[in-house]
Amino acid sequence: MAHSARRDSPELPDFSVLKRLARDQLIYLLEQQHEVDKLYKVEYKPVVSTSDQLCFLIRPRIQTVKWVYVVNADKAAGKFKRYKIIFTPQKFYACETVLEEQGIFGDVSTDEWAFYLLPLDEDIINLELPEFFRDNFLEGDQRWVRTGGSALHLFHSIYGPFSKVYGIGRCSKMVYESWREQVKEGEQKARQAEVGTVFLIDRDVDFVTPLCSQVVYEGLVDDIFRIKCGCVEFGPDVTSSDKSIKVMLNSQDKVFNEIRNEHFSNVFGFLSQKARNLQTAYDKRRGMDIKQMKTFVSEELKGLKQEHRLLSLHIGASESMMKKKTKQDFQELLKTEHSLLEGFEIRECISFIEEHINRQVSYLKLCPLSLYFFTGLLPKDYRSLKAQYLQSYGVDHLLTFANLKQLGLLVEQQPGETLTVMESKMGKLVNDKTAGKLTDAFSSLAKKSNFRALSRRLSLVPKSDEEYDLRVPRDMAYIFSGAYIPLSCKLIEQVLERDGWTGLEEVTRLLNGHEFAVTADLRPQSDAQRIILVMFLGGCTFSEISALRFLGRERGYKFIVLTTAITNSARLIEAMLDNHV
Repeated sequence: MAHSARRDSPELPDFSVLKRLARDQLIYLLEQQHEVDKLYKVEYKPVVSTSDQLCFLIRPRIQTVKWVYVVNADKAAGKFKRYKIIFTPQKFYACETVLEEQGIFGDVSTDEWAFYLLPLDEDIINLELPEFFRDNFLEGDQRWVRTGGSALHLFHSIYGPFSKVYGIGRCSKMVYESWREQVKEGEQKARQAEVGTVFLIDRDVDFVTPLCSQVVYEGLVDDIFRIKCGCVEFGPDVTSSDKSIKVMLNSQDKVFNEIRNEHFSNVFGFLSQKARNLQTAYDKRRGMDIKQMKTFVSEELKGLKQEHRLLSLHIGASESMMKKKTKQDFQELLKTEHSLLEGFEIRECISFIEEHINRQVSYLKLCPLSLYFFTGLLPKDYRSLKAQYLQSYGVDHLLTFANLKQLGLLVEQQPGETLTVMESKMGKLVNDKTAGKLTDAFSSLAKKSNFRALSRRLSLVPKSDEEYDLRVPRDMAYIFSGAYIPLSCKLIEQVLERDGWTGLEEVTRLLNGHEFAVTADLRPQSDAQRIILVMFLGGCTFSEISALRFLGRERGYKFIVLTTAITNSARLIEAMLDNHV
């Protein structure tokens, strides 16, 4: 089931050193905090403790800093304690300003725990910064750029030097420049590179992919159960008991590792075969003598029991997902998404969207609406859908529409104006040197209205008249049932094939540029050159990770995904909602 890698595939670096570094630094910071009384989750409520010192380990978020109001409460009660706030991965001036406003800046000491990189698996590293997307792409708050640069700098200091760096997107360019500044400031040590190539990509380069419903196993588990820090909680409907259970989902889970990248339609067949194989292994006990039985118990039985437990969980999870997706008219949803991607049967798609709006289906599940907004819609359709949406979900969502427009996800196509005409107009403006720099808003419009042109030039939508065998996928489109190759992954494939952006000038123009390619005067080992770090700024989906794993198997690469967060359609839409909605 899990596709075998090419025999010449390189070995991935060992990321355990990242965990050790983070652990050792935290221990160092906590050395002064002896005799720990109790660990508390930081919440907006009093902390009851007899200890004379309190240490808060928090993210540099303004709301979280406001929760450290216990200092004023203690002062009012005549209690004098020592307070320490450790910000991770770094502290911001804004947080110190909040402490000043609350009148406790002089009562607390602050420090930083530079915990930038959290390895979730052998090929996934997460910054766990879900707010990165909204702050940077919607609010225009660039405070996390330095964080991204520092994370890349830490990775480079351990696994570099990098011989090639590619990127696309404004944020990617700023993160690259921040990293280069830190490299110049630091001490350079000669060492053997373990990773040779880096690709940085902004989430707003490709909004379509995270808005599509996921159909690979790991993506579906994330959509339905929500994977947090590599861990998922399965409820009683999965465990077939009255208890929930938390499970780590990574390559150490042999059953999960076999099915994580598979299209969901293939999973039940594999799990059935796995159950038969396990039964056969158990049946070997029959007819064993005492010595053979002793060997079986000491060497095989424990592993078989663990595999049986995991197999039961994944069968339960698959059955639960199947029931939920059937209830939600999942096949009809997929058909609508595929039609929107292909640009066919748009009237039927609008009818589907209107029906779900009128039924007041959760707005977090209305991804086809966002897909339609993204690919360009006529003003009359926009006015009608907007009115129906606001009537069903409330006028508070006027701010949601404003956010969609701000992100460039809401694009109105003028009546009678085809996409080809729009492309030529945009191209003339972009190429006209006398026009100067376009404004941010207009450049966003130029980028977002060009999906169909990008789709044609990069062949993102395979020909529908060809039969697609999901059991033996021929390209990355299998992650969306053969209907669509993720733009982000296709760009990475093309740049690696061409060893740069040469020949992709039209594509980068449609994406509003900000592409770059830097080659260092290094001669890394061939293995290191085939290990590629892909850094997603604004989050990536498990579907994209599966697509890159497929590409790696086909081309002899190994991809390491470094992302600011794991995202999906629901999280992306949540980020677009105004805070009070």
